[in-house]
Amino acid sequence: MISIRRALPADAPAIAAVHVSAWRSTYAGLLPDPYLAALSEARLAAFYRRGLVERRHGEALFVAVARDRPDGLGQVVGFASGGRARRGGSAGAWAEGEIATLYLLDDWRDQGIGRRLLRAAAAHLAAIGCESAMLWVLTGNPARWFYQHLGGRRVAVELTRVGGQNVEQSAMLWDPIALLLEATIRA
Repeated sequence: MISIRRALPADAPAIAAVHVSAWRSTYAGLLPDPYLAALSEARLAAFYRRGLVERRHGEALFVAVARDRPDGLGQVVGFASGGRARRGGSAGAWAEGEIATLYLLDDWRDQGIGRRLLRAAAAHLAAIGCESAMLWVLTGNPARWFYQHLGGRRVAVELTRVGGQNVEQSAMLWDPIALLLEATIRA
């Protein structure tokens, strides 16, 4: 059984582990291998813990927890976060809210968990008054098709620098945000 809930500061190490695992599998061949190998769970855990404590700019982070372990404790298998759009100007003009992250462990993909996490983040954005939502996805990331399947419309492409390398990313938009909320309702 999978449950989706707001993340707690104590979840930070598990969130960091999912982040590192997801990046190493998803971005292999898209980002430099030395950069992916150097990802630090400890550094990312500190980053996520700080964000969960500070909760700036209307940000919220949600975790997907699998409750199938023999000890009865749950395992964080994915997470998503969102808040007000991080950039102003033309880049932030597309949407009021932004999905900042959506990551799942490989073994938990294609089970509807990503859709449920995306819905939790979108519902949060709507609750804080965002009437539209966007996210950035590396153009070479297969998840781009997932976002398009859910009605995301590509509105921009730009280069970003990750690990010393320029990579193309696409901005996906849902305007109004109701389009994303409707697309992520359980079928």
